[in-house]
Amino acid sequence: MAETIPEVIEPASAADYFEVMTRAVFQAGVRWSQIAEHWDAYRQAFAEFDPARVALYDDLDVERVLATAGILRMPKKVHAVIRNARVLLETEREFASLAAYLRSFDSYAALAKDFKKRFSFMGEMNVWYFLFRTGRPVPPFETWVATIPGEHPRMREMVERARQAGRSPEITAGAAAAAVDSAGSSGE
Repeated sequence: MAETIPEVIEPASAADYFEVMTRAVFQAGVRWSQIAEHWDAYRQAFAEFDPARVALYDDLDVERVLATAGILRMPKKVHAVIRNARVLLETEREFASLAAYLRSFDSYAALAKDFKKRFSFMGEMNVWYFLFRTGRPVPPFETWVATIPGEHPRMREMVERARQAGRSPEITAGAAAAAVDSAGSSGE
């Protein structure tokens, strides 16, 4: 069975970033284990997360993805993934790489605000998840999560595992307070 709690990675390609983003989109609002159990089906349905291939998907591809065993039958999420592939490629053209785009902001708050505007199904929770998983600086979990309604046990478990492995990209408390104040309470 696939690992329910994903690890922090060192992205080596656009496909690595796109895979993390896609997982964030599909995990939102469902049990993480439901997505993890079928992650190979997502990998196959979305062309090994090659954003150039997924960006070309049309209505027939959407139907094919939705008919794939194990994939959530949520057309809005499938369309969001396709749009995110296109936007990821546009962002890479604009900044030379997604990594360069992510480094182009002087704060978590500024990056989170722009990321939420650019990409689909990327609200505050998914932006933090995406940045954390790809090793980008994020506010400390306890400070940040206090701004997000609800309980988030899988996120907490992911953070604890990363901390234990020495792979947490959380930023210092002082910088985090400023980042949370300007980004976390936006309600987006």
